[in-house]
Amino acid sequence: MLTKRQNLMETIKYGKPDRFVKQYEFLNMIFEAAFPMTGIAMVPGQTSKDGWGVTWTFMEGQIGGFPVHDKEHIVIKDIAEWEKYVKKPVLPTDEQSWAPAVAHASAIDRNEEFVTAMYAPGVFEMTHHMMGMENALMAFYEEPEAMHALIDYITGFELEFAEMVIDRIHPDALFHHDDWGSQISSFLSPEMFAEFFVPAYKKIYGYYKDNGVELVVHHSDSYAANLIPAMIEMGIDIFQGVMNTNNIPELIKNYGGQISFMGGLHSGELDFPDWTPEKIAKDVERACTENGKLFYIPCITHGGAMSHFQGVYEEIDKQIDRMSQEMFTK
Repeated sequence: MLTKRQNLMETIKYGKPDRFVKQYEFLNMIFEAAFPMTGIAMVPGQTSKDGWGVTWTFMEGQIGGFPVHDKEHIVIKDIAEWEKYVKKPVLPTDEQSWAPAVAHASAIDRNEEFVTAMYAPGVFEMTHHMMGMENALMAFYEEPEAMHALIDYITGFELEFAEMVIDRIHPDALFHHDDWGSQISSFLSPEMFAEFFVPAYKKIYGYYKDNGVELVVHHSDSYAANLIPAMIEMGIDIFQGVMNTNNIPELIKNYGGQISFMGGLHSGELDFPDWTPEKIAKDVERACTENGKLFYIPCITHGGAMSHFQGVYEEIDKQIDRMSQEMFTK
């Protein structure tokens, strides 16, 4: 039987996997090193401020926190003067702060799993976290020079973190968040995306790969089929969060072998209070039979190995095991 890591590589490299990769099983994420996420509200009822000065609130009854963009709290009040408002977070450099991450990474069997650095929020997300989505999207047209400079600054911070995390935990994989679209469209055209974000991510992902990171998994639970060529150019190995609006079978046919696809199980349709095992079983069966054994990893579209409602993630795992029995052993 292949290890989780071996089975993943067989799946994405046109090999001979012996079962479906089961969601996030191959990534052992070092959450203790996720310092760029410090200050983001993670608990209902919580309001907090992150290292960039973005105020977050996690409203009761919601399933996540949101940046606050009213006049009082918005960070970038004028994109033309962004340098006046933006100051990058201070990353810890002392051994004590990094010790839990180092201990976690050292305890992982790298033959079984990938020691995984994680990073969020991503470059595009940081632009609209600091100024609001509408202001950010308009600024790409109205103040392109300022946006290029801001993106360079954010990219520089990511590279500072990359140097630190590589030096301390020597990750085999990177799991990186940056949502690039809605369910039906990318936020930017491929041309504008290529201008503003491809160079930034080639620097970031190129640095990780030049320093021992074998696998880049990028999370964007969205439509991004029109950005796949850019993802390949950036160095992304797995597009995680891929929704069915992307036409996953067509993407596998056109791009399998250059990039793989992890998702196809829409969180909004499966992870809700009245979920049922029967509905999950039906959807997992559809996803596995429709997308096949290679270049596809059945997974909830969430950006992490979890569900918001108890039992959903575990039931998906159970049904993936069932489909492995159906499709690999019979």
